[in-house]
Amino acid sequence: MSKLFMNRTKQLEADIEEFLDKVTISGLILLESVKSYINQESERFENQYKKITKLESEADELRRNIKHKLYSNMLIPESRGDVLGLLETLDDVVDTAEKVIEQFSIEKPDIPEFLHKDFLSLAELSAKAVDELVKGARSFFKEINLVNDFVNKVHYYEHEADDVEEVLKRNVFESKEIKKFSRKVHLRYFAEKISLVSDVAESVAERLSVYAIKRKI
Repeated sequence: MSKLFMNRTKQLEADIEEFLDKVTISGLILLESVKSYINQESERFENQYKKITKLESEADELRRNIKHKLYSNMLIPESRGDVLGLLETLDDVVDTAEKVIEQFSIEKPDIPEFLHKDFLSLAELSAKAVDELVKGARSFFKEINLVNDFVNKVHYYEHEADDVEEVLKRNVFESKEIKKFSRKVHLRYFAEKISLVSDVAESVAERLSVYAIKRKI
């Protein structure tokens, strides 16, 4: 059976689809926030920050509602634990993206122009990792045989993000333009935080792969 949901779980399916949409959007907001910050579009950046804060709260509420429906209505008992585990770890992706944007809003790092491209690339790769993860999660519920295709793409984008992160940090610490060591450390911190989103996505993808194997057995 390729699909996890049957007719009596249609509302649950709709709730999970909505939750997955929010996870995807969190990655897009991360990317747009970094773009806005680098372009010094402060008002647009703060609007993105408000969006991710609202989204994070909505995702939490949805996850709790789904959990309640799974247990109170005794839905999909054979896969309930895995579904909850998947949703909880997917929620970590949203939380991580929200925290990254929050730190930008609070600390306001001074990013020199020669690093703009690297920071944008890092944000884009993290957003792509999140997007492929969500596609894999959708496949878990609808077309289980496709899960590993998307998991492999998450791995790819995470490794690409690692490479960009390393290059960015080397550029920071080798730079003659950046005089203060404390500023170099600050920039390194934000590079690591953006890259962390792809790391979390990869961690969730690993769990998703295991859940998919269990469903196939």
